[in-house]
Amino acid sequence: MNKNIVASFYKFSPWDSYSEYKDGLSDVCERENILGTILIAKEGINGTVSGEKESIKNLIDYISSIEQFKDLVPKFSLAYGRTFRKMRVRLKKEIVSMGVSEVIPHHITGNALSSAEWDKLLEEDDVVVVDTRNKYEHSIGSFEGATFPNTDSFREFPNWADKHLGKNKDKKIAMYCTGGIRCEKASSYLLNKGFKNVYQLDGGILKYLEDRVEKDSKWEGECFVFDYRVSLEHKLEKGSHDMCHACRMPISESDKESEYFTQDISCPHCYNNQNEKSIKRFKERRLQMNLQKERNKVEQRKIP
Repeated sequence: MNKNIVASFYKFSPWDSYSEYKDGLSDVCERENILGTILIAKEGINGTVSGEKESIKNLIDYISSIEQFKDLVPKFSLAYGRTFRKMRVRLKKEIVSMGVSEVIPHHITGNALSSAEWDKLLEEDDVVVVDTRNKYEHSIGSFEGATFPNTDSFREFPNWADKHLGKNKDKKIAMYCTGGIRCEKASSYLLNKGFKNVYQLDGGILKYLEDRVEKDSKWEGECFVFDYRVSLEHKLEKGSHDMCHACRMPISESDKESEYFTQDISCPHCYNNQNEKSIKRFKERRLQMNLQKERNKVEQRKIP
């Protein structure tokens, strides 16, 4: 049985000395054979990593030993095989890129709602529910009645909000995202813009799917995640979607049956955007991946 787990975590907290911790985080992850990505910046930390349970515990203990993150609350789920290819610890200007310097979530943010409180709010009238994720994410699952910015990047959210939410400043704005980090920053942006009643789903969709049984859930579909699992269902079970290796869009079983789907080359979302050069590159990548799989099998047979 696979003993690996995935840990997702973030926290906004002033951290002027963040660059001094890059090597320490990298060393812990290398020693513990942990894979994934950790972003550190002046505004805090944001990461999703995978490894054995004890290894992940050691990493979280290390992060929690830093004063700013002593109350860090990670979310855990099963890895279902190899979740990431490598480990990266990166220094960034923001742990989630919005590009608006005056947004400081650790100073002001929306009202965080538990899964049960969120469901009650969605039943109220005159509530604007906003999905702060990008269009390829909400294409496979969402809360009923949600408004979609249809953005390609979170950096587009401020402009979208200015254009489309300005007339709703006196309404209740309920925002959600995958793990909570984007709607926390988005809620801070709206509050700075004069919105009065801003709410966010605490822990994001992942926490909601962990908390709510499917028959009582207001979530429809699956939740896109940024790793090889691609999507998750209720109780954080692996979903049914795969990913197109050409355009990175989530693809369903019906997409794979399309005449426009070629494994590792194209899918119904991108088939008309491929040229001979890109097709050749994708074919070469598929060849190298298959060769690597064969080499791994040979190495495993050599192990006594």
